[in-house]
Amino acid sequence: MTRTAEPPHALVARDGGAWVIALYAQTDAEPVLDRVVDDALATRVGELEAQLSPRWTVRSLRSFYPPLLAAGVRLRRAHDLLLCHAILRDTASLATPLPASSRWLRTDGVEDAGTQPGLFDVGDAQVERDDDVVEVRAQWRAQLTALAAASDSRLALLCAAESTGALLAEEMTAAGLPWSTAAHHGILVEQLGARPLRGARPARMAALAAEIARHLDEPGLNPDSPPRLLRALHRAGVFVESTSRWELSRVEHPVVAPLLEYKKLARLFTANGWAWLDEWVREERFRPIYLTGGVVTGRWASSGGGALQIPRQLRSAVRADAGWTLIDADVAQLEPRVLAAMSRDAAMVEAARGRDLYQGVVRSGAVATRDEAKYAVLGAMYGATTGKSGQLVPRLRAVYPRAMALVDAAARTGEQGGVVSTLLGRSSPRPDEAWRMTQSEASGPDAAGSEQSRARSRARDRGRFTRNFIVQGTAAEWALLWLAEIRHRLMGLPAASAPAPASGAVFRDRAHLAFFLHDEVIVHAPSDQAEAVAGILRDAADAATARLFPGFAIDVPLDVHIADDAAKGA
Repeated sequence: MTRTAEPPHALVARDGGAWVIALYAQTDAEPVLDRVVDDALATRVGELEAQLSPRWTVRSLRSFYPPLLAAGVRLRRAHDLLLCHAILRDTASLATPLPASSRWLRTDGVEDAGTQPGLFDVGDAQVERDDDVVEVRAQWRAQLTALAAASDSRLALLCAAESTGALLAEEMTAAGLPWSTAAHHGILVEQLGARPLRGARPARMAALAAEIARHLDEPGLNPDSPPRLLRALHRAGVFVESTSRWELSRVEHPVVAPLLEYKKLARLFTANGWAWLDEWVREERFRPIYLTGGVVTGRWASSGGGALQIPRQLRSAVRADAGWTLIDADVAQLEPRVLAAMSRDAAMVEAARGRDLYQGVVRSGAVATRDEAKYAVLGAMYGATTGKSGQLVPRLRAVYPRAMALVDAAARTGEQGGVVSTLLGRSSPRPDEAWRMTQSEASGPDAAGSEQSRARSRARDRGRFTRNFIVQGTAAEWALLWLAEIRHRLMGLPAASAPAPASGAVFRDRAHLAFFLHDEVIVHAPSDQAEAVAGILRDAADAATARLFPGFAIDVPLDVHIADDAAKGA
């Protein structure tokens, strides 16, 4: 088979307990079929990858790719039918979206038939089906037809980026994030005291619990019980509505300091304590399960392990192997920069010049301080109508009319039950039946005031969702393009002279992405490649910006650090 401008396609599906690989020189050509038993799949895929580097088209990379990585086989490009089906089924960018099919619903908790996914739904892994050659081929053809009908290449770019993200998600799990068990244990002992017996509190938490009980004159009080704690606070004259950190911090009382400290330590103990360390760190690697597109906006989520919630005090436990280093990069204020570029708002683009967009907002005269700028910009993207953010948002409309018009229009569309889309074409979920029923009942001639109030509230909630959807979703697209560019460039670096065996068969001697969180990446690389990787991260950010906003200049600066650990300053 000869190479073409478009790489050949390798369609892989189960058939009667074995695998069928259908090789297409072109999408409209007759395939060359290859039947492979399970034990020989990795070897055959590795051979074809080395010879042809095809685009591997599979039902789900979450189930297909991990065994290949374990066998030392890495794929350069792929097409995840399950992920792309969700995009092409729901997009408003096609006159005829892909027909919905229960056979192509994700089963990792992100979506279920007849329900609207939430912003942070996660769940179990998709499993590969047997005997699905015909179904997989039909779905692939349907997706090709849908992409060919698009008015431009944006949906195709989104599907390619989403599929590359799926490759990366499995690669980062396979390689793992370098994690020092000894450093983590030392942090826990320093913060909490010695590891307690099962069911007991660490010494530091026990002492704080006793101090809290003394201040509230409530012997034996369990500060982990919000109802009991709230009643004890009220009896002591501390009239708060909840035990949240934010509300407690506004109160002057001797109990507040130990209670806030207890809550901080309790969070560390329960979320990332010794039990977490035992379960999630093996061979000095933390291997979370990433969910590509796990949020309806396209953001990633994680299934277990709290990969997207590593607390600051534990980041120093993220430590490179001997002879290797960590290159950490994060984007300053990604979402407001994306909003400026999406709306082509020249004044907001000017504010985005440099490292701190919020200071640029202050320079524009919209607000007086950086804190006010942050409140106002976040309020604009999240639909704040009350509090400090709500008071400041109107000032932005005068200074940044195009940016505000974009999110305001998205909010109105949502309030009216419409659908909005990101720059590349991912569309928001349609309102569910309960939402439509609420609006219908409120519009009737005999509707009560309470029904109308409830309908207005539900409409505003949906408007806030769609307002943020277009910004968060497009920022997620930028991040996907950034990841893809980083991955491509890292592949060009030479092998390491000193291997990192715990990173697995594929990545033991190659610089690789080890962590991703919305607008931050960590690369684990040989120490002598650190500066080259830092350059790659910056060049990849520039390439992602140019790809998403062609012909439009917008600053998307990176904060890049090279160090042996991932600790961040206070």
